[in-house]
Amino acid sequence: MEERGVDQITEVTSTSWFARLGQAIVGVLIGFIFIVVSIGVLFWNEGRAIRTAQGLAEGAGIVSSVPADRVDPANDGRLIHVSGMLSTAGPVSDPDFAVRVHGVRLERHVEVYQWKEETHSETRTKFGGGEERTTTYKYVRIWSDKPIDSDRFKEPRGHTNPVPTYQSRDLLAPGARLGAFSVPDALLRGFGEAKRLAATEVQASALQNRITKPVTVNDGVLYAGRDPAQPAIGDMRISFSEVPLQTASVVAAQAGSAFAPFPTHTGTTVELIAAGAVPAKVMFQHAEEENVTMTWVLRLIGVIFMLIGFNFVLRPLAVAGSIIPLLGDVIGAGTFLVALVCTVAIAPIVIAFGWLWYRPLIGIGVLVVGAAATWGLTRLLHARAAAKRPARPAA
Repeated sequence: MEERGVDQITEVTSTSWFARLGQAIVGVLIGFIFIVVSIGVLFWNEGRAIRTAQGLAEGAGIVSSVPADRVDPANDGRLIHVSGMLSTAGPVSDPDFAVRVHGVRLERHVEVYQWKEETHSETRTKFGGGEERTTTYKYVRIWSDKPIDSDRFKEPRGHTNPVPTYQSRDLLAPGARLGAFSVPDALLRGFGEAKRLAATEVQASALQNRITKPVTVNDGVLYAGRDPAQPAIGDMRISFSEVPLQTASVVAAQAGSAFAPFPTHTGTTVELIAAGAVPAKVMFQHAEEENVTMTWVLRLIGVIFMLIGFNFVLRPLAVAGSIIPLLGDVIGAGTFLVALVCTVAIAPIVIAFGWLWYRPLIGIGVLVVGAAATWGLTRLLHARAAAKRPARPAA
């Protein structure tokens, strides 16, 4: 059943108890897949973190700073640190918009006014275990720098997004050098802080020659559309930014007169770049901090995957008990706590095994912490259960 409103559709669907139970049983397999994937991610992440840390420590111990104005053949293949002024063989340009700057990188940022589908669902369990789901699909207009596929909308009619004529892109200047050394494009893609460039009538004319919509310059931004104050679907906003030529510091292997990733004994590589004259020691410290941050992000992802997996595995119990809605809610809360306990117990073990493989002493410490956390959570659950039991009257 569907109810239509202004740019909004409400859909009500019903699922029987048997269908829900069948879906939950199939979900058990999905849950095991989630658990296996989470274990793999957690174990792999610990090895990656340790190898990266060891590789950075190795690099920090052997790097040598060299002048930027000449290439010493004796350093070929060695890890070097160079600071100097960046230069290029010519300007970087965006021919579609007649933009031409003498910088390291030119960024084009394109936003298109598009339809976006927002979904909100509410689920109600009925007596007998059936489930009624009410889903509301709301359609709003937004500026987005990513194409939104309106063909996937619940109701694409009246909410069709055009194919973008232009998209955001980064352009690099040719022949970038740091003193006498050639700098590869891979190092420059994430380098520096981009500074806004104000669009001009020259760029507006270049765009006007390619599209039928009127083009104006609005607050330093190209606007393709009739009225910036009242945008229509398909209108575009295009802005430009430049990473200017500046002093940079690089830590990498010397490969002839160029930079290349330096292979470490742990199987990782070292290739760092920073804006300004940054000492090698500081660059390695920043790299180590980034490694720690990435390690914790991946740990969190692995733990969340494991918790989702255990919830899928235990879900049939909640669905089976949902013949009586209140009983199903109680069992669902209980299965979530069980899933949480399993996750708290197993995730540290997996992390500890990763450390045991490379760093036995630290791995033992992680196992102890995980065991203590599991014991504490179990005691807390027992205490809460005891507090809820009614006291027996005295004889």
